[in-house]
Amino acid sequence: MTTKGSLNYSIKTRPLLKNLLTNIDPFQAEEIIISLFRKNQFETVLEFFFAMRNGFGVKHSRSCFFFIAHVLAGMSRARALKFHLMNMVQEEGSGSAPALCELLYNRFRDLDSNLMVWDALAFCYSRSEMVHDALFVLAKMKDMNLRPSILTYNNLLHNLRHTDLIWDLYGEIKSSGLRPSEFTSSILVDGLCRQSLIKDATSFMQKVEDTENQCSLVSFNTIMSEFCKSGRVNVSKSFFCKMFKCGLLPDVYSFNILMHGLCIAGSMDEALGFAIDMEKHGLRPDLVTYNILAKGFGMLGIINGAQEMFNQILHKGLNPDVVTYNVLICGHCRTGNVEKGLMLLEEMLSQGLNVNKCTFNVLLSSLCRKGCPIVALDFLFEIETSGLEADHVMYAIVIHGLCRHGEVHKAIQLYEEMKLKRIAPNCYAHRSILLGLCETSTVEEARMYFDAIANNGEISDIVVHNIMINKYAKLGDVENSLGIYEIMMKKGIMPSIVTFNSLIYAFCRCRKLDEAEGVFDTIKMHGLAPNVVTYTTIMSAFCEDGNITAMLRMLHQIEASGIKPTFITYTVVIKGLCRQGMLQESIRILKSMITRGLTPDEVTYNIIIQSFCKARDFESAYQLHNEMLLHHLHPSYVTYNILINGLCVYGVLRDADRLFSFLQKQNIKLAKNGYNSMIRAHCAKGNVGKAMLLFRQMSEMGFEVSLVDYSAVINRLCKRLYLHDAKSLLRTMLLNGISLDQQLYSVLFYCFNRVGDTDSMIQLYTLVIKCGIDIG
Repeated sequence: MTTKGSLNYSIKTRPLLKNLLTNIDPFQAEEIIISLFRKNQFETVLEFFFAMRNGFGVKHSRSCFFFIAHVLAGMSRARALKFHLMNMVQEEGSGSAPALCELLYNRFRDLDSNLMVWDALAFCYSRSEMVHDALFVLAKMKDMNLRPSILTYNNLLHNLRHTDLIWDLYGEIKSSGLRPSEFTSSILVDGLCRQSLIKDATSFMQKVEDTENQCSLVSFNTIMSEFCKSGRVNVSKSFFCKMFKCGLLPDVYSFNILMHGLCIAGSMDEALGFAIDMEKHGLRPDLVTYNILAKGFGMLGIINGAQEMFNQILHKGLNPDVVTYNVLICGHCRTGNVEKGLMLLEEMLSQGLNVNKCTFNVLLSSLCRKGCPIVALDFLFEIETSGLEADHVMYAIVIHGLCRHGEVHKAIQLYEEMKLKRIAPNCYAHRSILLGLCETSTVEEARMYFDAIANNGEISDIVVHNIMINKYAKLGDVENSLGIYEIMMKKGIMPSIVTFNSLIYAFCRCRKLDEAEGVFDTIKMHGLAPNVVTYTTIMSAFCEDGNITAMLRMLHQIEASGIKPTFITYTVVIKGLCRQGMLQESIRILKSMITRGLTPDEVTYNIIIQSFCKARDFESAYQLHNEMLLHHLHPSYVTYNILINGLCVYGVLRDADRLFSFLQKQNIKLAKNGYNSMIRAHCAKGNVGKAMLLFRQMSEMGFEVSLVDYSAVINRLCKRLYLHDAKSLLRTMLLNGISLDQQLYSVLFYCFNRVGDTDSMIQLYTLVIKCGIDIG
């Protein structure tokens, strides 16, 4: 401000003075400042310093800066002093403290305002995050018996809160005779929590409470937040209650911390209870409160609850933010309602909210999961045409979605467009495309793509190589599997256990078990350990080869190495034992499996049930069926087909009929081959009426009855010379649009000829001629 009589006023109104000042250099400026300072003309000193620096561009010396600092300190202008020294510190930069301290000590130590300037200098270094410089200034102050203010200590403590030095500095505060403020305690608690030393933080809080009665609300909130983050919400609640005992009233932030912890733990009812308590304490829930509750509902998939929080936000006159919309969009997408998510996106954009990439990623991913990758592709192009920048993650999501739904060539086209736009693809795009080609195209096409990206130097990704190796392994192509492995090794890409598992599978598929065991031994040479898949793959090969001894040896190796076998491992063992007729041993393995906490699936039980049926031990087969029910494993039509087929094949037809009747009463649908087993058995026993009834039921159940099915029954009827029934079934077959073949014609003609039924022979011959069947 220019006032009459001020230096600035004189400069503006006296051109000669202005010309004189223009020619002053930094050395002369320092002399004038010293002269004015000694004459106690402090206001003039300030005016001159800033006029010369701002008006005439003079770069003042360090001494001038310190003279001005002492003037401001002497005038008790603390804020202006810190602002002034902050400019000086930032101009000097990191590592400047020794030089500045030397000057300040040698030239200004006798001034009354010296302590204030030293303290402000330490403060400014700390605030500028030049921690080492700040510590240097404090060390010099200690040598001079100058005590820094608690504000300076607090500032430095805040900068050191991530380090072990926090305790040393706190000890220095205590030994200096200063009384720590509540901010000191809060900073220390925060620092300990950031270092995951929550036990030390709680002990410190207790000590402060006992000795100084100075616990702050901020400290409580910090501790509560840390316990909630670690999932210990109950401990956090105990600190919440302790606040009241310490005479502190929780604020909105306190409630929000606790509610967030409860929502993460899935305790929505309790979180809503705290929201009600908040209002009882005279606090108004803010936008963060409603966002926390909305997110809690979203995590539990209760989208109506999240929507209710959104309505509450509007009702309270608050404006939903990006977090609010993201919670709702994620919730709707998780429940498959992508359309609602897209509507909310439009609403966000219309309100001018900045949509982050995470929101787009969620929507693109949901569209792909819903089976609409083409819609996701269109949406990706909309994102770009609206001026928003799509990144490699968005492209990778859509590429993966297209590949999963068989649109691999569209994915490759999108990948090429991505490269044209200079968006660097990540390994996930390559993985998705190659995996898609392996699943939907020929191995040659997959290999062409692999070679293209490998030769261009675009990939050094172990997963991409593993996908190609695995494809060849599934085809039993050991040569090409090893070829990709060698390419990998030449590039210096270290194989993973997945690599070796695929190679082992390839050798096992070709029955080259010695080579598979050789790869198994190679695993340890690469510093890897075989996993349960490795062992199970080889065990399955031994099982198919009938080498039960080797299979059981592998099982013992798994147990000795501390690897937990899966239910698939045990199923392989049970299958091998059953094939060798070792049924009691298979039962022992089944019980061992259950004891280890692994629940056998239906396939495991079916293997043993079928083996007991072959051994004609139907009592044990039924016991296993009942055991399935005890383990809440509901047998399917496959299980019942096995039982009925076993009973029919081995002549226990009465029990088969009882079981069939039970299934009908329970509305359990039997498979087609179950009906066929029953029909064949009744035909063999001469129960033609029952067989014909079952045949009609099979057709009425909606099963497609083919020529093979008709032929099987007619053949059996003819063998037992039930020719009337055979002709009746033949008429039904022809009415259903199924023509007889040469083999069935021969069976019928032979039977009619055998009983001398000439008329039927002529009718059959006429039918054959009409159908154009070549009877030879």
